[in-house]
Amino acid sequence: MTSTTEGPAVEDHAKGRIVTDAPLSRAVPVALSYDPGADPAAVRFRFPGGVEWTFPRALLESGLRSPARRGDVGVWPCGRVQTVVEFHTDDGVAVVQFDSAALIRFLRHTYAATASVPTR
Repeated sequence: MTSTTEGPAVEDHAKGRIVTDAPLSRAVPVALSYDPGADPAAVRFRFPGGVEWTFPRALLESGLRSPARRGDVGVWPCGRVQTVVEFHTDDGVAVVQFDSAALIRFLRHTYAATASVPTR
């Protein structure tokens, strides 16, 4: 018997807040997706306008507990209930704050999708 890593794709939605130096931040809807058939180690954050970032699921998980960075993406806890995800490009940096609970729920869904994979 062999097992496959392909399970059902997961898509959750979260509200992020784009952090700027202005007094008010701007709320933005973010689609959080995971497709174990395409890449079982990666998650995708899709922003309005078709902007999409793909980075390691392990980075998101470790960044919920302590600052973590890989390549152009950084993740770190911000207080007890918020998490910051920072995206670097040649044009600048986007800093987006999320409720940690939404990111934890998404990670749970990704691991449940992987765990529910049947053995063949």
